[in-house]
Amino acid sequence: MASQVYYWGFIVIFSGVVLGVNLRGLVPKTTVKLEDLSGRSIAIDAYNALYQFLAIIRQPNGTPLKDSSGKITSHLSGLLYRTSNLVEMGIKPIYVFDGVPPVLKEVEIKRRMKIKEEALVKYEQALKEGKMEEARTYAQATSRLKDYMEEDSKRLLGLMGIPWVQAPSEGEAQAAHLVKRGDADYCASQDYDSLLFGAPKLLRNVTISGRRKLPGKNVYIEVMPETVELDQVLRECGIAYKQLIDIGILIGTDFNPEGIKGLGPKTALKLIKEHGNLENALPHIENAEFPVEPQRIREIFLYPKITDNYKIEWKEPDVENAIDFICRERDFSEDRVKKALEKMLKGAEKLKGKTTLEKWFR
Repeated sequence: MASQVYYWGFIVIFSGVVLGVNLRGLVPKTTVKLEDLSGRSIAIDAYNALYQFLAIIRQPNGTPLKDSSGKITSHLSGLLYRTSNLVEMGIKPIYVFDGVPPVLKEVEIKRRMKIKEEALVKYEQALKEGKMEEARTYAQATSRLKDYMEEDSKRLLGLMGIPWVQAPSEGEAQAAHLVKRGDADYCASQDYDSLLFGAPKLLRNVTISGRRKLPGKNVYIEVMPETVELDQVLRECGIAYKQLIDIGILIGTDFNPEGIKGLGPKTALKLIKEHGNLENALPHIENAEFPVEPQRIREIFLYPKITDNYKIEWKEPDVENAIDFICRERDFSEDRVKKALEKMLKGAEKLKGKTTLEKWFR
């Protein structure tokens, strides 16, 4: 495995692919330090996190990390080292994996695939021209999550003693359900969709906090974790939960990516507040068209496919087998892996004295 790579927490460049509903500028956010979340449990959107790791953890020319057999391991690197850092801070992560996507998401999936294909062409051209920084930026947008990556991720989490939940459909919906039930304190995702699924508390930038390089500029900014509370969003916007969903549908979600052309969050908010709901607002919007009945999209958020068939339990890491898997099979540095697992043990010890939640070890 190459050692000269850009890890999370040092350099973060976004691929430019916008995912989920764009509520930026509409929702109030509070900056927090990860250390302040000690003792809290966080339901992390696993696919969201893995895609971030696949995009960020690359060599300077954009090539992802690979083992000797050619399998990509960038996602495992992020999962191991980021999770161990969270646990060291006393945070209790729960990873939630997507299941079968709703039928209405097919258009969005095809859109993302097209973006990846176009980015791949630009990446290869930039490599030929020797434009390494440009190549790396395009490479980030080509990330694809293959079946073996999900399987390896679940296997690694199990060996680390970290619980994971298999959602029947959207991972964000299942994560929101965990928070509603009190099985987690926060939902963690970069997307705002969690709010439309009714997540009481959303945590952003958990898996990518650190220094971020702005694309095309030699400028770095600090990326800090942010909390968003649904009740505060509704209160400050002066709307009800169902009206927030209607705003999301107007500006575009994963289930109607286009939304109403030219309509932004603030205009959508104004329309919904003036007219009460989407149906009443539509006659006042020029050229308002939807590819599907808006009520079908609403129902995905209001009545998502979720399950109560899960067990959340943190265990002591299986150090020997974890090392055997990630070092012997995936060519990771044994010293670094041992240090990461030691961090987890230290974090678990802190939790024993700081929280009244269930003990880490059983």
